[in-house]
Amino acid sequence: MNIIETGISGVLILEPKVFGDARGYFFESWNRPVFEAAGITNTWVQDNESKSCFGVLRGLHYQAAPYTQAKIARAVSGSVLDVVVDIRKGSPTYGKHVSVELSAENKRMLYIPRGFAHGFAVLSDEAVFVYKCDNVYVKSSERGIMFDDPDLAIDWRLAPGQILVSEKDKTHPAFADIAPWEEAQ
Repeated sequence: MNIIETGISGVLILEPKVFGDARGYFFESWNRPVFEAAGITNTWVQDNESKSCFGVLRGLHYQAAPYTQAKIARAVSGSVLDVVVDIRKGSPTYGKHVSVELSAENKRMLYIPRGFAHGFAVLSDEAVFVYKCDNVYVKSSERGIMFDDPDLAIDWRLAPGQILVSEKDKTHPAFADIAPWEEAQ
């Protein structure tokens, strides 16, 4: 496993070693000792999967205490632009984001620690996106940030007319209006 640091502390790109031949391919998507050596020591309690068509944008989502979540995300079919925004109070990269293309072809995964808002946009005709969570989803704790907040200036790699967003995601507050995430949560 190749562990690639991003411009934000704690957010890691996980690039598996893929073994392929005429029959197909094999790779380890989870190996506890390898991940622990990289500082990923979470206990995973929930796996999620979504299928979406081109232009679907889901996010930016996070959960409030006590249900904050770390995640490992990947695309098992198609291609997505995965985006995380640092919402950790006092972080030197507070309000900054990382964007990584995750695809069935590159097999990359993204480790997202607690303290980040998360979203993704589908770049292919359709995509199946999966992610592990280290805490359960609780509706009353769900929070969000405007995906098109000008202060965040995220390039989703889609034209405005191509973006398909849920009604709920259209109503999230601006980044400046959210309460920063605190480690004690």
